[in-house]
Amino acid sequence: MKSMTGYGQAVVSNDFYELSLEIKSVNNRFLDLQIRLPKELNPHEAALRQIAKEKVQRGRVELYLNLTPINSGTKQVAIDWSLITELIEKMQAGAKHIGAINLSTEDILIKLVGQPDYIKLEEQKTDSDSLADLVIEAAEQAFDQLIASRSQEGTGILTVLVDYQQKVFELVEELKSFVTLYEADYQKRYEAKLQEYLGNTVDQDRLLTELAILLERGDIHEELDRLTIHLTKLAELSQKDIPVGRELDFLLQEINREVNTIGSKSSPIQIKDIVVQLKTILEKIREQIQNVE
Repeated sequence: MKSMTGYGQAVVSNDFYELSLEIKSVNNRFLDLQIRLPKELNPHEAALRQIAKEKVQRGRVELYLNLTPINSGTKQVAIDWSLITELIEKMQAGAKHIGAINLSTEDILIKLVGQPDYIKLEEQKTDSDSLADLVIEAAEQAFDQLIASRSQEGTGILTVLVDYQQKVFELVEELKSFVTLYEADYQKRYEAKLQEYLGNTVDQDRLLTELAILLERGDIHEELDRLTIHLTKLAELSQKDIPVGRELDFLLQEINREVNTIGSKSSPIQIKDIVVQLKTILEKIREQIQNVE
């Protein structure tokens, strides 16, 4: 069992760049990927999404990437030679036209230094394959940490769920035992009441028919059987090694439905008390499975 809450990070580098990746995940009904990365890594977003989908099934997963040059060697001089050539030709032609001193090419180039339209420093372009390798390496490491974090919290959730499930099983068994005793006692008390009011004029066939109708209205054996089946399934799902959050959530709705039916069909205060205890524990279980992947 894994939680949907977790954290992972990784820092990897090559000769030119250091790439840091941080991943945070929280609850969500579906897989919601939020990726924030520098523009240099935009071509690799699809690969990140593919890795994320392979690693996690549910949750809001936020990825933060930062790309940092390792040293000044990543800078390079960018010169627009075509524009400079055109400028030199026009300046020299203009100087001759007005009879001015002829400007040398060296003089013109010196004056152009620091003019970003002609000569500027820019980041040295790293080949896409090199960045792709960095992205994949960082993603693999960070997601491994994330999954380990989610698994650790999932183990804690499982421990709590197993404890709650045991309490629910015990309450259901207590409910079954009480119902058996209650029906036998109810039949005796009902017959005694009629005998007290009507004496010996009671029609036994009529009495049994009316008693059967009353017991049928409050019969919860079918609900108890379905409840037992659902609880067994809940215990089985909790031990599976695959994402079961959605299935657990659906199964818990079915369990709650059976408990509510038992409460509405039963009048004894003892049964209603057990139903209240069951609903309290089931609500605690619901809170836990909301964070299960």
